[in-house]
This record gives sequence, C-alpha cells and structure tokens, in this order.
Amino acid sequence: MDRIELGGRWNLIRLTDRSERPIKVPGDILSALLASREIPDPYFDRNELKLQWIGREDWLLEREFDISPEILNHERVLLCIQVIDTIAEISVNGGLLGSVSNMFRPFAADMKRLLKPGTNRVSVLIFSPEKAAAEAARALPYPVPHSSFPVTSPNRNLLRKVQCMGGWDWGPCLMTGGIYDGVSLLALDGPRIEYATTSMRREGDVWRLSVTAWLDSPSACAAQLEAEVAGARGACRVELPAGASRAKVEIEVRGVEVWWPVGHGPAPGGPRPLYDLVVRLGSHELRKRVGFRELQVVAEDDSAGRSMVFRVNGSDVFCKGANWIPADALPSRWTKKRLDELLMSAVEANMNCIRVWGGGRYESDDFYEICDEKGLLVWQDCAFSCALYPSEPGFLAEVEAEIRHQVLRLRDHPSLALWCGNNEALGALGWYPESQKNPMRYIVDYDRLYEGTLGRIVRELDPERTWWPSSPSGGPADFADNWHADGRGDMHFWSVWHEGKSFSEYLSVKPRFCSEFGFQSFPNYATVASYAPEGERNVTSPAMEHHQRHNRGNTIIMETMLRYFRMPTGLRETLYLSQVLQAWAIRTAVEYWRSLRPLCMGALYWQLNDVWPVSSWSSLDYDGSWKLLHYEAKRFFEPLHLALIEKNRTIRAVAVNDGPDAYAGRLSLRLRRMDGSQAADYSVEVNVPRESSTELRALELSAMALPPEDSFLEARVDLRRISDGRTETRGAVAFLTEPKRYTLPDPRLEAKVVTGKQGPELILRCAKPAFFVYPVAEELSGRFEDSGFHLMPGEERRLRFIPTGEARSAPPNAESLNAALRILHLRASYE
Repeated sequence: MDRIELGGRWNLIRLTDRSERPIKVPGDILSALLASREIPDPYFDRNELKLQWIGREDWLLEREFDISPEILNHERVLLCIQVIDTIAEISVNGGLLGSVSNMFRPFAADMKRLLKPGTNRVSVLIFSPEKAAAEAARALPYPVPHSSFPVTSPNRNLLRKVQCMGGWDWGPCLMTGGIYDGVSLLALDGPRIEYATTSMRREGDVWRLSVTAWLDSPSACAAQLEAEVAGARGACRVELPAGASRAKVEIEVRGVEVWWPVGHGPAPGGPRPLYDLVVRLGSHELRKRVGFRELQVVAEDDSAGRSMVFRVNGSDVFCKGANWIPADALPSRWTKKRLDELLMSAVEANMNCIRVWGGGRYESDDFYEICDEKGLLVWQDCAFSCALYPSEPGFLAEVEAEIRHQVLRLRDHPSLALWCGNNEALGALGWYPESQKNPMRYIVDYDRLYEGTLGRIVRELDPERTWWPSSPSGGPADFADNWHADGRGDMHFWSVWHEGKSFSEYLSVKPRFCSEFGFQSFPNYATVASYAPEGERNVTSPAMEHHQRHNRGNTIIMETMLRYFRMPTGLRETLYLSQVLQAWAIRTAVEYWRSLRPLCMGALYWQLNDVWPVSSWSSLDYDGSWKLLHYEAKRFFEPLHLALIEKNRTIRAVAVNDGPDAYAGRLSLRLRRMDGSQAADYSVEVNVPRESSTELRALELSAMALPPEDSFLEARVDLRRISDGRTETRGAVAFLTEPKRYTLPDPRLEAKVVTGKQGPELILRCAKPAFFVYPVAEELSGRFEDSGFHLMPGEERRLRFIPTGEARSAPPNAESLNAALRILHLRASYE
C-alpha cells in the first residue's frame, strides 16, 4: 500500500471572473481570500456584512500531482478526502470522479481509470451553498422552517453543513467552503479497512475484546486478520467474498489500567491510560488508541421523575462542564493546537465533561483524541439544531450515510459517553407558525429523522452506548417541556436570561441534569480592541452592537447589572462588571444544583468558547483568554467545594465532595462588617462523607447580628482526609443583599510585582475587604493564575503570571508586567 498526501498549496478560482489565488488545503475559501488580501478581516467592525457574496459564488480548487508507474500497478488508487464543504463535484484530469452534498461524510473513490503516469490534476468544484439551499427549498412540497438570527443564510437546515455557519445569536454568517481535516491518495491491492471497532467485556482483571474490521472489499480474497493491543494478539484466517463488509477477531487482554474521567480513579489528574490497537488485513493496516472502561448513562424512573446519571466503572460521576461550539468561524483555524488549548482550559477549570453541541459539527479525530487523553467525557449531539428538518428520501439517505460514518469513526473513543439526536429540535416543533398549524406533518418528519434514521443506526452500530433522542428531553418516548419541567432527563434552563428573572430563579428548579443554561457578558477589553475601531469602543456603538448577536443582549446585561450593582464609570468598568455578573449568575446555579447531589448529577453551562470576538455566554474569549466566569468555574467545579447558598432568607453552608474519601474538620463561619471586622461567629465541627453533598450549617437572615446592608458572611472550612490525614481548606463569601446597597470602604489595595521562581508574580494585600479583585495586563499575552476573588484584610495573595501564545517563548519580566498591570475591584468599578 502506498499513500501520497495531497494537502498543501492548491489553486483557488472564482468561476465568475476566473480570478486565481493560492489556497492552503486543509483550509477554506474565505481564509484564502483573506490571506491574498482581497477581503478585509471578517471579524473587524462590520466587515462581515461586506463578505456575504462569498457564499453566493461557485469556487474551483485544483492542484497537480505526480503519479509513478508503480502507483498505477496497484489494483486501486483511491482519492480520500475527509471533509468537503459542502456541495461539490470532484474531477481528475477533466473526468468526473464523483459528487458530494454532505460535509459530514468522507469522500473516497477509485480514480485509477482517470490517472496517467506523470502529472495529473485533481479538481474540486464547490457550488454556492446559498443557491443550493434556495433550490432545495423550492423543491420541498411544504416549508421546513428554521430559526433565524441578525445575519442569517436562509434555509441552512436543508444543507448537511455546519448549521452555525449560517449565523447564530453568538456567531457570524460566513458561508465559506473548502476541504478540511485531510486529503490523500491511497494505492492498494485487496480489501481496505475503513474502520476498526471494538466491543469489550470485563471479567475481573480480564478484558475480552471483539475487534471488527469494517471493510471495503471490491473482489473476493482470502486474508489473515490480525489485531494487537496491550501485548495481546488475536488472529484468524478469513475468506472474503466480493463486497464483504466486515470481519471479526477476538482478543483476551490482561493487566491494563482502567480509563477514568479526569478527577476520578486512582490517579485523578494527569494523562489517561490509552493503548495502541493495530488491526491488519493483508497489506492494509489501521491504528488507533483505545481505553478500557465501563460506562452507562442511567436513566431510571424514580420518586422524583427520571434520573440521568453517567456511571463510569461502577461509580456515579457528577458531570461538570460546558457546551462546545466550533473552535472558529473559519475552518482553516480548526487546528489541533487551538483545540488542545481550549480543552486544556476546560480541564484547568475542573471540568470533566464537554457537550459537543448540535449546531456545530462532529469534531475532528484530534478533538476526541485530546478528550481521551485529558479525561473529558463527551456528550455528542448529532448535527441538527434549532430547526425542523426534511424527511424526504434523499435527505434521509444522506443522514443515514452520515451517521453510519460518524458512529463507526467515533464509537471506540473512551471519552464518548452518549449520542444525542439533536439540540432543541424537539422543542422546535412548537416554535413556528407552520408546525403550529399542522403539527402532525412535522411530528412525522421528526420521527422519521430522529427515531427512524438516526436512532435506528446508532442502536445498530453502537448498542453499548445510550441513545438520547433530543436535548433537552426526558429520554426515549418522553416529550415533556424540559425548559420548565425539571424532573426528568436533561433540562435547558433559560428563565434567568430569556425571561429576565433574578438569579434566585436558578434555585426554583431541581434538574436531574442541566445540559444548557447561561448568562452573557461583554468580552475582555483586549478582545473589544481587536474588532472595534477607536471611537467605537462603547457598548452601544455600531461596531460593538454588531458584535452582540442576541437582539436583547445588551439590554439584558445592563438591566440585570443595575439590578445588582451600581452604574460603572467607564468602558473597562462596564466590561468587568458584566463579567462579575455572569460569573455570579452561573455560580448561583451550579452551587445549588451540586448541593442537590445525587438528585442532580450534571451541570454543563452555555458555553465554553467563541467562534469570533463577540459579546456572548462564553467563559473563554475568542482568543482563549479567561473571562471571570472561567476563573469562577475553576472554583465552583472543585472536586471538594464549599458553598454559601441563600434560599428563602436562609443561608446554608454546604460542602460538596465528588471524591472517594471522607473528611472531618471545622467550619469557620463569621459575620463581618463592611470594614472586615468580625461581628459574630457561627463556627462548628463538621463531617463530610465521600461522594456527597452535606449541609454544614444553616443561618436565618432574620437572626443575624447586623442588618444585611451592613454585613457579609465569610466562611472557611479546614478539613482532614480520614484515609491519610491530608488537610484541605476551602473558603466562600456571601453577600446578604444586592451589592449596590453596600457602602464599600476603599480597600486601599496594595500591589507589588516581584520576580518569582517561574517568572513574575503579583503580590496583593488590602486594608479593607476587596471584592471581585480583577488583575489584568492587557498589553501582554497571558493571564494571572487567579482572578475575580475576594481579598480580606490581613490576607496576602501571590499570583503567578502565566504567559500564553507567543509570550511562552519570550515571557515578560517583572518590569514589563508592572507597567502593563491594571487592577479592578467592585468599589473601583463605580468610584
């Protein structure tokens, strides 16, 4: 077998004027136009509006390659392209090789008949997705509606293309196309292994593996099938008729380490144990990595409704994490490095689960391999979101081929926990006038697509994993309103954001698993400066309003901000306070839902990342920098966490312990005046069981020694692990009224930058309490290791500056950090 990689420099031709420029493959059309300086930066100001023509054009991608006579001596020569976006014809030397209409399916075809020794040319003609969608809409017997956004490409739901490329309430409409993930020539004889999958069963220390090779076998042959993993080997002789689709071999494996999600198992941190699986058939070989683990999603009826629990190796895991959208609006930037940095930030914030949202894509192999390595469980939506979809035979056939490929490609990843049919398409049945007038028509379409096609294929090809019909839903055959009903399956809870309710509304529901909830903030100042020209850096300027895609987003942020906080003095203070607000909102939800364990066993907030610089629900800015929410997530997702939760005028101190060890110790709970002096002490001795949520102390606000507007609670718990005596300390602060009602003294914050062992460090002290302390160095590439914290008199915080990007190779010194340093805190936001 011979392989020739065909990535690299190709030629990109705009068919309307035959103009040419280079394009890097893998890569996309818009990125090539940007590199050739034919278009402005699509993310700057309102340039996006100038670039809508790109998705209305046809484009030709071409390159030449050399073929030796030895290559042509092989039985077949395949052209293999992992992703073509989206409607395209593929030709070789002017002869049509094939066509595609689905970017979620790979393309592979034998091109030997079209090849010649010497120089050859491959061409990929990509048709306008907007025109293709319009043609598909005209061909429908009745309309199939979808949700629209401020800048939207019509009928995006009729194309098997990343749905958010057509615009979303946090993303631009950039209908680019291209070739992604990889393209190669494969010359071979005999059958080809397209996929290798395993089924594993544990019997004590022995794992019994059944390895299936899924074959492309054009002619009959006999061959030796072999599989090796972790020092164990299995082999058998197989007789393959023409068109054979699979062959199987059994392996018995001993002595392997078990794969766990990060934060669990005998080694909670660090890389997860993975093993190379090698499958050979004749001259063809396929390699992949597998992990050994048992996983079930337990959804059982109980006295509270229906549970939803991820059970790994017999232990129930509280899923802590966020929703994932594509890493960028430009596919050329879907790099392994970018994926790794974003997912590493998730792990650093104590997350153990990522939901791959249905309006994006089935991610690259790199994504799932990184999740395997880091121990991030993956909730995988199928690529359908916020729309109704057709059930025409041709569409369903495309979807069936798509999901067959994706299941066989992904099912062996130990990180993959669940297949979900869609994002909010079940709820969308009631969103549109068309479906409201004729509900049965669209319910039938829904059933044909999600149960008759997707569910059927997932159950056939990956029977060991749970099929979850929709998010949110109560599970199979359950059509409850899971935006407001909290007792069954997974919930999306948006009453605080969309309905304008107070943060206390998060305490009105008891979800079994909340897979989506969120609150927006403005981005960091450096991000604003990257897209808003000078003179436009104001939250209501045209540039900044263009980078706010929710039609009421700025209004909700500002109205809610003024419900809790005083009016900020300037842009930086407004950006900062919006992030304080966002972090407070999500912390309120997560801490309460974690306190309900084991009734609630999952909290995945919306959303982890951004596809461009924008005001949104993300905790990571577009450039990967941390908003205050991400720092707060690191705290509220701690495996051992102390929370102060106010509900019904009672504050409860709650310890949440996700780990397998019990603790004992002392809770120091003190009522403090606004100058930091102590007014009352409510300390107690406490015990914290393993894998639990435990109320340590409850206090009625009416019984406090001071009025709420004159005091706050500070808690600290010092715990000793029963098994080995190791000590842990956690702290928390609770306001007893809206912070705007406090008269805050000047904390007289002292800041000093010194040279530490690993680079410059910031030392902070204060004379009076300083709340939501936010140090930043906008001109430098990097972040402080903590931010958004509370600092008490007599306390010293020493923070390391962590360089990112190019600054890793040339980190700043103490002098440059001191020059760039800015520090905000709550009182400084308005005075």
